[in-house]
Amino acid sequence: MGKRDEWIAKYADDLKNKCGMTPDMDLLTKVTIGCGPAIYNADAQTVAGSQESELETVKNNFLIKKLGLSDGPELMEAINKAIETYGSSERNKYRAVIYYMLTKHFGRESVYG
Repeated sequence: MGKRDEWIAKYADDLKNKCGMTPDMDLLTKVTIGCGPAIYNADAQTVAGSQESELETVKNNFLIKKLGLSDGPELMEAINKAIETYGSSERNKYRAVIYYMLTKHFGRESVYG
């Protein structure tokens, strides 16, 4: 099992146990690969849910650029909902897990087709 597979297993565990979701492993793998080397960097692999600038980055770089969504208040609402689902008190909100939840929320799985 490689490092990436270990992370994917960790993300799947978080989705099941912290977010109450049954992960689509194929999609989770693709989202994780899409995050690139960020998953190996302690700072980049997590999303600081309380930092407005960090949430703007998720909105602009992921939702708008990657998923091709149009900017609007529903984007930030979805990000906040994903953070809430993960658990506001959860210290490590992994980027791949947040991105996975947002991809599912907006029904944009085809982006990873």
